[in-house]
Amino acid sequence: MKKTTSNLFIVPYFLWIVLFVLAPVAMIIWNSFFNIEGGFTLENYRTYFASQNLTYLKMSFNSIFYAGIVTLVTLLVSYPTAFFLTQLKHKQLWLMLIVLPTWINLLLKAYAFIGIFGQDGSINQFLSFIGVGPQQILFTDFSFIFVASYIELPFMILPIFNVLDDLDPNLINASRDLGANRWDTFRRVIFPLSMNGVRSGVQSVFIPSLSLFMLTRLIGGNRVITLGTAIEQHFLTTQNWGMGSTIGVVLIIAMLLIMWATKERRDR
Repeated sequence: MKKTTSNLFIVPYFLWIVLFVLAPVAMIIWNSFFNIEGGFTLENYRTYFASQNLTYLKMSFNSIFYAGIVTLVTLLVSYPTAFFLTQLKHKQLWLMLIVLPTWINLLLKAYAFIGIFGQDGSINQFLSFIGVGPQQILFTDFSFIFVASYIELPFMILPIFNVLDDLDPNLINASRDLGANRWDTFRRVIFPLSMNGVRSGVQSVFIPSLSLFMLTRLIGGNRVITLGTAIEQHFLTTQNWGMGSTIGVVLIIAMLLIMWATKERRDR
């Protein structure tokens, strides 16, 4: 009876996986073998990997490049932030304040930064006040990386904070008792034991950053072209679902490779 009941609890999980994970992926793979007229073809993949001027391969490089920068920036900010939070008395409250912005719609946050970075925005008003004069901040690589990093920041802080908060204080005390200073304790004890949180944070930030398209339009002004932008254009503008699906397949493969590259490896 207990086994039957436990099996029933698994059914919703499998239904969710099949309907909302496997089925969409299968549809994307299937559509990638059809051209805009609906005929079966491998031309989409040939176009992707051997197009004139290597357009799509350059776009793939741009996606990886910008996703890597966003991930690096969030990691450099998130690790010391998460480490500092674990030292605070009301750390859960401060953590909640960091997580709160994730409850706000992404589009609203993007438009807020348009107002901040615009020619008449608060930053340019401040620059004019101090005599520097207004600068072109919006529609630049800097604005895109800054906003993308800000949006992804909580997803890097959370896993690192959870791992650091669960560290056994006795390990740190033992390191100090054996004569290690704070830097050696961090380098040889704290950081290696927190790598699981770093890996999870990198996955949580790098993978979504590969397919950003809303920010590339609103904040980057189409100066930053990524695979997500190309997928949107093919599905909504050119109506070439086959090519859009092909890019989606490549993006899925890239995400799987990132998950494999950042997974935990145990020494045998």
